[in-house]
This record gives sequence, structure tokens and C-alpha cells, in this order.
Amino acid sequence: MKVLVQAYACNPLKGSEEGVGWEWVRMLAERHDLWVLTAEYQRADLEQAVEERAGGVSKVRFCYVPTRLWHYRPNPGWRFVERTELKPLMNVAYHLWQRDAYEMGSELHRSIGFDLVHVLTYVGFRFPGSFWRMEVPLVWGPIGGLENMPWRWLPALGGRACLYYAGRNLINSLQRRVLRGPRCAFSKAHYGVIAATGGIGNEIRKRYGYQSSVVCEVGPPPGIAADHSLRNEGEPLKVAWSGRHDAGKCLPLLLKALAVLPADFDWELTILGQGPETAKWERLSRRLGLEDRCRWTGWLERDEAVRTLHDAHVFVITSMKDLTSTVLMEALSQGLPVICPDHCGFPDVVTPECGICLPVWSPKQLIGDLAAAIERLGRDEAERRRLAAGALRRIGDFSWEKKAEAVDAIYRRAVEAWRRGRGEVDSG
Repeated sequence: MKVLVQAYACNPLKGSEEGVGWEWVRMLAERHDLWVLTAEYQRADLEQAVEERAGGVSKVRFCYVPTRLWHYRPNPGWRFVERTELKPLMNVAYHLWQRDAYEMGSELHRSIGFDLVHVLTYVGFRFPGSFWRMEVPLVWGPIGGLENMPWRWLPALGGRACLYYAGRNLINSLQRRVLRGPRCAFSKAHYGVIAATGGIGNEIRKRYGYQSSVVCEVGPPPGIAADHSLRNEGEPLKVAWSGRHDAGKCLPLLLKALAVLPADFDWELTILGQGPETAKWERLSRRLGLEDRCRWTGWLERDEAVRTLHDAHVFVITSMKDLTSTVLMEALSQGLPVICPDHCGFPDVVTPECGICLPVWSPKQLIGDLAAAIERLGRDEAERRRLAAGALRRIGDFSWEKKAEAVDAIYRRAVEAWRRGRGEVDSG
């Protein structure tokens, strides 16, 4: 098919949503002819990737929406906005970029005649753009952002973060009710709605009345390990944690869990990443008497980060505000058993064959359960190895090839419904 893709975030050299956009474009390019609308500031990295034929994208037509003064780009001014209470201005900037992208896409459609348009990134539900207005089938997703942070967890985040996530919850709840764009996009996409997680799929059904196909937004990194690491007799249990250091990632839960482990239980913790909470979390580790057992790596290149994970024995996720998380896939790809909350997109991935999902009734309960799960795997090497082997099997279920098959089926269903005359927008 000739497919127009909106992928504002798309970059082969970065993680997070830029990495998600790149991997999806790479995957789709193997089966379809793509024209990709993306941010102009990504041009240098994308042109290098095309020149090097990286990931099979040499035939993709990247269409760069010209940067205007009000479009976001990673310059000092916008970086400052991103770190302050002015951050909501970035949503406005993205909306204005989408408006220009729609105009460019409409002009391309008049000359090319697309079979389908796919709104890919950003994955948030608030801004589907105006592509639902185009007279072609619409696929939208993977969609995220519909779930709120659990209210009972907010006090545990600290004053400023508590206010931030409380405000986000209120705005999120209001936008789910009143925003017209998502309702029009859901109505138009209908048979082409992709949810990033099962929880998001439930929210789409409950809030908007549409069924969705669940396709995890992230996949395995290159170079899945041939085998998992072994823990030698007398060796400390090597625990790894990775992510941006912000309040929603909730690393203090893990630090407090480690602090209550028995004195005879030997462990080490490697903390990858960096962010606004780093200094605060380092102070907490010192107050808890853990500093001698914690290693803070800062940001590492992806290959080095994956190698660091491979040397660990267990991977712990504590995030309470996420979708599925790239680091979860990286951990499974290196044969690490995963201990995580039964929240966000984690239970879609972590099964009893590859890890332990813990309930999230309260921070105190989760801290105790984290400590118990870590001690269990530290004292039972046979069980840890069983889960480690299961992790290497489980990562195969999220291969890009399987995602491609799932997305192809969604494309066919959307086009077939359109041809039957059931894909028109409900403009009300």
C-alpha cells in the first residue's frame, strides 16, 4: 500500500518516542511504500540513516515539515520551557506542527493518492491531528496517555510531584470528556485503532466505545542475548534499574525495599539513567545506608546500557506512569527476570514464566512485596534461572516481525471497512 505516516518523533539515534517512531517506520517500510511526515530537526540523523541504508529504510520518503518559530525543537529556549511550569506550551507547539503536517499531507495526497494514513507518533491520545478529515482510511496508534496515576499513590511522590500528577490527572480526566479531536479520530479510525497496552484498550472502550487492537509500542533491541548470566556461589545478587530519573519512575520504592532486606542478604544495585531527581535519590540512598552498594552510571550509550543489563541477575521496574517501557524489552532480551508493579503495560508482558508482577494497593505494601520478591530470587537460584530462561523465550513474542503481521491485519481491516462504506467520520 501507499501509506502516509505522521511520525513527528522518529530518530534512529535516540530512545523513547523517537526510537519508537523509527522502529515502527523501519518495520512498516518492509511491507509498504511509506511517505513519512516528521519534524525537520530530525533531518540530519534520518538522512544519514537513509544514506547508510540503516534498517531497510532507503526507500522511505521522509517529508520534513518546515520548522516555524512556534514549533518545538531541541534548542536552549525550548529546553528551558521543558524544565519549567511552562511545559504545557509544548502541547500547543505540537498542535501547531500537526496543523502544518496535515496541510503538507493533504497536498501530497492530491498528487499521490494514498491508500491509508497512519497517525503514529506522538502516541498520546490528546492530539490525533486532523488526518481524520482526509478521504482515506485512518489507522491511529499505538495510543497511550489515557490512564491516570493512581490517586492513592500521589502523596508518596513528594510535594511538587504530587501537585504535578494531581494536576495532570484532573486535566487528563477533563480532556477525555471534552476534546473533540480524539472523538473524531476514533470514529474515523474505528477498525484501525491500536492501543499500546491492554489497560489503554480498556480505557478506549470505556471512554469512547470503540474496540482496539493491542500492539505493544516497543520491541526488542538488536542483539538478543544467547544466554542469561549465571550467579556464582557467594556472589551478591546484582539488581538493575533503568530509566529517566523523574518522580513517576518511583525509584525510592526500590531503595526502601532494599533497606529492609535481612542483614545476611548480599546484593548490589546498578542504577542507569539520570534526571531531575538524581541528586534527591542519591541523598535518599545515603540516608538509608545503601550508598556503598549502589552504583549510579548516568546515561550510557544504548549498546553499553544493554551490556550492563546483561551482567545483572534481576531487573526491577518501579514506574507508576508508563506504557510498556523500552527498558523492559531490553531487560528481557538479556535474560533478566523482571520484578514490576501490576500496572501500566507491564502485566501485558511480564508473565509467571519470566518475572513477578506485584499488586499496587499502597506504597507500603509494594515496598514489602518488592523486598520479598528480591529476596526470593536471591535465595533460590534455580527459580531465578527458570525465570531468566523464560525471559529469553518471552522476548520472541514481541518481535518486530510479529508486530508487522499484526499491523498488516489492521491495515487490511481498515481498508476493507472503508471500501464497504463504513469508515466515514461522525462529525457530531
